[in-house]
Amino acid sequence: MLTQRLSRPLAIGAVVVVIGGGAYGIVSATSSNGSAGASTGQTAGAGSAAKAGSNARSGPAAGGVVGTVSSVSTSSFTVSTSAGEKVTVHKTSSTSYRKGTSSTTASGITKGEPVLVLGTTSGTTITATEVVVQPASGGSTTFPPSKAIPFKRGAPTTSKQDGQVPANYSEGSGTIVSGTTANKATEAALAAYSGGVVDRVVKLSNGEYEVHNIGVNWPHHIFVNKSFKVVGAN
Repeated sequence: MLTQRLSRPLAIGAVVVVIGGGAYGIVSATSSNGSAGASTGQTAGAGSAAKAGSNARSGPAAGGVVGTVSSVSTSSFTVSTSAGEKVTVHKTSSTSYRKGTSSTTASGITKGEPVLVLGTTSGTTITATEVVVQPASGGSTTFPPSKAIPFKRGAPTTSKQDGQVPANYSEGSGTIVSGTTANKATEAALAAYSGGVVDRVVKLSNGEYEVHNIGVNWPHHIFVNKSFKVVGAN
């Protein structure tokens, strides 16, 4: 019997992996600088293709967060967002600090202060390039934005849309951007929708930007035009 079992051919390879009753696929976006590790892979429920990778953690990329400082140490501080997300922010010797329009120092980061953090995001950790104390709120939008919906484990993804999604938008398409461009798009998105964490900014084929938002149930994608005005979210 053992010989017969071992002699049966084995089928190698799989088209779909089933985990916890759900089928999962892969989508990705490519990096603008072509560096290793900059491309991102997302896992997404096949039953919700329109929301593919909605809470996926991408590889380190330009992003940021808005929230309130909840603790401070010599090398880092913690930010709590309005949606209950906690983010660890690492300071570096090159991190710049601003309060409104004036320069400040790391000593200006104190518990209870509202801050905008821009830098390299990896999950819920950000290596800060710039920290803005008491950032402006509201942002520039072409529509009245809704409030972000906090993430609850096991809750279904909210299907909702504000404003306009760019025509022919395909999730996973586009090129990851960094530097000043990514910072401007991130700042615009977070001013309109606080609560989540931006873990990458993607330039779309029409020249606009998709700002990928994690840590909330909605929105997961915030769309910013070439003038860095928020035009939609889903």
